[in-house]
Amino acid sequence: MAQSTSTGRARVVGDYIFGRQIGSGSFSVVWHARHRVRGTEFAVKEIVMEKLGKKLQNSLLSEIYILRKINHPNIIRLHDMIEAPGRIYLVLEYCSGGDLSIYVQRHGRVNETVAKHFMQQLATGLKVLRENNLMHRDLKPQNLLLATNDEQPILKLADFGFARSLQPRGLAETVCGSPLYMAPEIMQLQKYDAKADLWSVGAILFQLVIGRTPFTGHTQLQSNELRFPPDTHDLSSNCIDLCQKLLRRNPVERLTFEEFFNHPFLSQNASNESVRNSRASSMTEDCLPMAENIQASPQEGTFQEDCLPFLLDDDLVDKMDYVLVPEPPTEVPSSS
Repeated sequence: MAQSTSTGRARVVGDYIFGRQIGSGSFSVVWHARHRVRGTEFAVKEIVMEKLGKKLQNSLLSEIYILRKINHPNIIRLHDMIEAPGRIYLVLEYCSGGDLSIYVQRHGRVNETVAKHFMQQLATGLKVLRENNLMHRDLKPQNLLLATNDEQPILKLADFGFARSLQPRGLAETVCGSPLYMAPEIMQLQKYDAKADLWSVGAILFQLVIGRTPFTGHTQLQSNELRFPPDTHDLSSNCIDLCQKLLRRNPVERLTFEEFFNHPFLSQNASNESVRNSRASSMTEDCLPMAENIQASPQEGTFQEDCLPFLLDDDLVDKMDYVLVPEPPTEVPSSS
C-alpha cells in the first residue's frame, strides 16, 4: 500500500510527483503529475473512499477491472492504480489538448474535414465499446479529450461515470447523461439500448459543423425534423445524411452501429491510422494492482455525477429521479 509523502514542497504518491490541480468533482480531485524517474506526464485522480457509498465503492472496484484491460488509442488509458489509507489514486494518461468543447470554442464552427477527422476517431473508440458490450451514456464534447494541441489531435473517449455493461438486445432504464446530448427515449423515461449513444454522436457532429447544438433541453421531444440553417450549403450530402439519420427521435429508425461505422461520411478518405485502430486488439493483458483489500463503507450513498474514469452499472447504483433543466445552446462564432 503506497504512502503519500512530501519531497520539499512537492507531494509524492508512489512513483508520481504531484503538481497543480487540474480538475475536481464531488468526491475526487485530479492532479497533473509526473513519474519521478521517467518524467512522463499523467493525470492522477484522487478518490476519497469515505465519500463513496457502499454501492459506489463496489462498483468502482468491479469496473476498474474492466477499464484497466482496455487499451486503444481512442480511449483514455488507465496506467496504474495506487492504494493509500482511505484513498485510491487512478493514474490516467494526460491529454494536453483539453477537450473537444474547448477546441470548438477556440476554432468556432469547424470545416467538414476537421469534423470527419474527429468523428472517425469517435467511431473507432465506440467500436471498441461495442465489442465489449459497453454503453457510454454521457457522450458530449466535454468527455472527448484531445491528446495534443496539434492541428489533427488524437481524440480519446473519457469520463465513464455513467457507462454500463449492456448485452445485445439488453435495455437500460436509469436516467443519466447531459440534456443537450441526451436521447429522447431517455428523457421520456423509457427503457433504452445502446442506440442512445448514437443520438449523442449525432448531436456532437451537428455542433461541430453548425456551431451549436441541434436542440435545447426538451426540444428534442417536440421536433419531428432536424433543421439545418440556410447558410449550410457548404456541407456535403453525406454529412447532412449522417446527422439526420443519427438524430431520429424513434430509436428503431435511427442508424444501427454497423450502419454508422460504415456510413460514407466516415469512410471517405479515412486515414490508414483509423483503419488500423479499428482492427487493433481492444484488450491488453497488462495487469494493474486490484484494490482487493478495500472495505466498502457501510454508509449508503446516492449517485453523484463526478465524471469518473470507470464504469458504473445500473444494478449497483441506487436509482434516483433526475430533474432535467434545459440548458442554453452553446453558440460559437464561425471560423473565418
